[in-house]
Amino acid sequence: MSQQAAARTTTGQWVGRIAGPGVAALIYLVPSGLHEIPDMGHRPAAAAAVAAWMALWWFTEAVPMAWTALLPVVLFPALGVFGTDSVVAAVGRSALPFVDPYIFLFMGGMALGAGLEQWGLHRRIALLIMRAIGTEPRRLMFGMLAATAAVSLWISNTATAVMMVPIGMALLAQLQAAEGRTLEHFGAALMLAVAYGSNIGGIGTKIGSPTNSVFAGVVSRRLGSEVGFLEYMAAALPFVLLFLPLVWAVLWRWGRRDRPGPGQGGDVIARELAGLGPLSGGERTVGAVFLVAAVLWILGDPLRGLLAPLVASALGGFKLAGKHYEAAVAMLGALTLLALGRLSLSALRRVPWSTLLLLGGGFALAAGIEASGLAAWLTSRLSGLESLPGVVQYGMVGGATILLSAIASNTATVNVMLNVLPSSRPLLAVSTFAASCDFALPAGTPPNAIVFGSGCVRLPVMMRVGLLLDVLAAAVLTLYGHVWVRWVLP
Repeated sequence: MSQQAAARTTTGQWVGRIAGPGVAALIYLVPSGLHEIPDMGHRPAAAAAVAAWMALWWFTEAVPMAWTALLPVVLFPALGVFGTDSVVAAVGRSALPFVDPYIFLFMGGMALGAGLEQWGLHRRIALLIMRAIGTEPRRLMFGMLAATAAVSLWISNTATAVMMVPIGMALLAQLQAAEGRTLEHFGAALMLAVAYGSNIGGIGTKIGSPTNSVFAGVVSRRLGSEVGFLEYMAAALPFVLLFLPLVWAVLWRWGRRDRPGPGQGGDVIARELAGLGPLSGGERTVGAVFLVAAVLWILGDPLRGLLAPLVASALGGFKLAGKHYEAAVAMLGALTLLALGRLSLSALRRVPWSTLLLLGGGFALAAGIEASGLAAWLTSRLSGLESLPGVVQYGMVGGATILLSAIASNTATVNVMLNVLPSSRPLLAVSTFAASCDFALPAGTPPNAIVFGSGCVRLPVMMRVGLLLDVLAAAVLTLYGHVWVRWVLP
């Protein structure tokens, strides 16, 4: 077993395992400006050392990412990052972010998504969207893109890609059989629509991707403000709607070179829908619970205003914040499905629970950076960024995040970027959106890797199409942040 594990360890991972603690030791031990911050002693250097260690291990995937997320629980108390003499208190402050309400929001959201997957409702929704858009080649490609994005708004990007890849491959096989030829360009574009739709759709809601929960948690901790479910959608969903047609245009430019004749894909969609049979009782129940949860999230602000006095009276003055309300809705929805027997334990076991540790580790890192004084020091060093014109700020942040996400996971990218950028909600939001916009490399996101693994897309094709979309995403986010996000999230 150990020999097999060693064989799977890459050179980059070994380098990361050594470089992580090595760089951390240098930052902590070598005198620098971090050691000269008034009244903070060694604490900023200690927080920076842990942050560098975590970043290197996340970027190189030296160890499982969830293990890296646990480093603050051990290292922050050991290094005195919180400046308290009590080890118990320091451990408590390090561990508290792992039970942040946003953790429970994402937990409940994943459980609701597992319910959709268990009963196949997400598959039915995707097929119905594709049928409604049409089966003419251009419409079929846009239907694949739009249906994938629509599902990815509510369940994880990875689960969406896993579900849509077999549909895409079945469509491609049907089209090639009908045409009697290989559709190399159209097939690659159709499958890339799955990867890119999964990535872009996940941007649109707070539960669509872990990166969005990281953003909400960082804003809550660093700025002391809440980003409501509807407020987040108002900032993010227009970008999804704006960018999807651009992605379709780029994919169609590639896929039209050997496009099939019209109408061939309708048979596959009809056959897939027929295979699902009539709407089952489980689908109806899961759909109803999910719809109620979505409505409660969207109407969160007025409903929370009504509930807040009751909660404060019942719980001794407890202040019901937006994140508490949204987490309660998510968990209540998940528990309802469990109580009604519509969510099985086997479905829950397929949920990537390690993502919750990753979120908690990011929140713990942010808490340590803030408490140690490192955040204030970084902000002062990046103050020049805020003096630049708004368009330049958003361009630099969006471009840097997209570039970083090409070599690191989206969540790792966001955990690093959001802790070093200035405390500006629009800048943090643009960086969050950009983290889901790497389209050029299989390693950029799990959906990219899943689609590349299908064998329908060659690496040069993904890079050629994806690099153009990376540039377009950076340009669109630059204008979008300056024109829209800064107005919605002031």
